[in-house]
Amino acid sequence: MTDRPPLPATSRTPASTCAPPRSTSRTPVLWIACAAQFMVILDVSIVNVALPQVRSALGLSPSGLQWIVNAYTLAFAGLLLLGGRLADLIGAKRAFTVGLTAFTAASLVCGLATDGSLLVAARAAQGLGGALLAPATLTLIMTTFTEPGPRTRAMGAWSAVMAGGGAAGAVLGGVLTEYAGWRWVFFVNVPIGIALLAATIPLVPASARTGGGRRLDLPGALAATGGLTLLTYGIVATETHPWDSPTVWAPVAAAVALLLAFLAVERRATQPLVPPDVLRRPLLALANATVFTLGAAMFAMWFLLSLYFQQVLGYSPLKAGLAFVPGALAIIAGARAATRLIPRTGPGRLAATGMVLATAGFAWLSRITPDSSYGADVLLPFVLCTLGMGLSTMPLTVAATSGTAREEAGLASGLVNTSRQVGGALGLAVLASIASHTTAGHHGTVAQAATAGYARALLTAAAFTALATLLALALPRRRPARP
Repeated sequence: MTDRPPLPATSRTPASTCAPPRSTSRTPVLWIACAAQFMVILDVSIVNVALPQVRSALGLSPSGLQWIVNAYTLAFAGLLLLGGRLADLIGAKRAFTVGLTAFTAASLVCGLATDGSLLVAARAAQGLGGALLAPATLTLIMTTFTEPGPRTRAMGAWSAVMAGGGAAGAVLGGVLTEYAGWRWVFFVNVPIGIALLAATIPLVPASARTGGGRRLDLPGALAATGGLTLLTYGIVATETHPWDSPTVWAPVAAAVALLLAFLAVERRATQPLVPPDVLRRPLLALANATVFTLGAAMFAMWFLLSLYFQQVLGYSPLKAGLAFVPGALAIIAGARAATRLIPRTGPGRLAATGMVLATAGFAWLSRITPDSSYGADVLLPFVLCTLGMGLSTMPLTVAATSGTAREEAGLASGLVNTSRQVGGALGLAVLASIASHTTAGHHGTVAQAATAGYARALLTAAAFTALATLLALALPRRRPARP
């Protein structure tokens, strides 16, 4: 499909800015972007229900199970900023197709893996593809839907599928694991990826490069990714080593050094990955801090509840997946409600309301026992958590990207996604470590010890969402206008 000619330059629309597509082409772009984002987020959680089978098939340790999840989230989070900038430099459509191709190929390798090391490496490659793909989806939406009303509705749809992807992953993972085997939680991405590639080429208009003559900041990207990976590795190592062990403090110290080096690189680079003035914007910093804290609680919830359902309550993978269905519906309902409510409440108040619900849900879930009933003890607090997540996701995304110029669209979307994924990876490492230490120190039965660990971790998640509530209350009540 050939490019449309750009709009004439005016005082409000620079000639170098890509013109939005005709209204008739907007719906396919939205569907393709949402479907790709759904697939990327789906893979954060789809593996959770399959973890017991993966552990048996490949002989993995409990910490090895964490790395199947964290290898993806860390590569995804650590390279999202680079992926967001790449979408600005080479055009959103090109970044989208490259990321989708890499993601699809890595999914095939994951499904064919015969040992834990290969699976973890392939999961990291999946994360790399997702890091290119995810910010390109939001950039496509932001540059296609330029009017405030249509953009809000489009971002509402994007937020709904993003939020629902995490919940749907647990459901779909249970069905696939039960009837097709754990490998199909990865193989399922292959036909979807191929279909999206076939639709993207004719239906998504080529987008202009908004980054001018800028180049990629590879030293900054490597320092950020290395620092986050080492920090998570050090936290995971506390499950089997004390904090004063070199196995723990050495990677943590190296992580701090790399993250400080990242800040130094960004201050001195002529073309930084994250311009220092962007990091100093109060609204952007506050919104991303809120997203980070919320992600720390929410990502770990799926991991902890999946293990609780199967290892304590004795659910099959299918039953465990079906137990997550109400949560998936609650997230979608919350996201749809947020689209209608945000013009009345503003992003801060609505996000805070959602996180109050999530905090209540986590505190309630922390009362689980080995004899708990799903209907009486788990369902309602679980729905409170996920409804709160659905209400919060879209307003936080709006707050983080409001006031962003078009040439920084990829950077803004990369920052908010990075905050969510880094928060999720570090939150999982912290909460899983708390659960492991609590279980090891418990003197009851195996089920009682495991449940005590999950309960303590869920109570800590409630503290995370309570902190996120306080941060969200400081966000503006009105949506700032975009320059």
